[in-house]
Amino acid sequence: MLDIQNVTKTYGSFTALRDLSLSAQGGEVFGLLGPNGAGKTTLLRVLATLLSPTSGHVQVAGHDALRDPEAVRRSVGVVNGGMGLPARLTGREVLRSFAGLYGMGRRETEARIAQLDETLKLGRTLDTRAGEYSTGMKQKVVIARAVVHDPAVLILDEAASGLDIFARRSLLDFVAASRAPGRLTLYSTHVMSEAEEVCDRVAILHRGELVALDTVPAVLARTGERNLERAFFSLVRDREEGVDHAV
Repeated sequence: MLDIQNVTKTYGSFTALRDLSLSAQGGEVFGLLGPNGAGKTTLLRVLATLLSPTSGHVQVAGHDALRDPEAVRRSVGVVNGGMGLPARLTGREVLRSFAGLYGMGRRETEARIAQLDETLKLGRTLDTRAGEYSTGMKQKVVIARAVVHDPAVLILDEAASGLDIFARRSLLDFVAASRAPGRLTLYSTHVMSEAEEVCDRVAILHRGELVALDTVPAVLARTGERNLERAFFSLVRDREEGVDHAV
């Protein structure tokens, strides 16, 4: 579902990603972890074809991101913490509009909206104008909009940012329930407890480089720490001190 080989991304003299290689399979919730500036968002923008790598190769859902970006875009859904909605439209109108962009027919669209209503508990958000939404209501519709076309790869970039405890819980439950054959969820966050709860494997990035790639229990065992946040600090500290952990 995802194959990244020797990807580097530079902005002038600044290197955001350095010779990064990793892969992820269908059925996984795959975590991209690191502090602000680690390169997570740059990588996700490359995967969504919003940026081109300076060098290296990327395949998403079997499609080459440079040679066939349109196929990649049809295969992904993207959610980040800062996405907005047209204030005058209801949730249902937003979903119908995006379904139309993906060439979905009316019957297919209405069936998909009903399915998303059940999964995400959209309720009254469907027939309420977005300008009246709380942050949690807005994020539910943003997620529904991202997956209305049933993408093979769902990219969540700091999607829990700014959510209250109830909306955050709904998001994490949705991510946990998203595992399915032929589906990949990429969950990018700097909140390690979220990743520890929902991710099958995690890639830890620091200054654009891959520090670790493994299951959460394996990362904890390697570092001897009791939680992922402590393990992260241990791995980053050792990297800065020149201690090489096998990825």
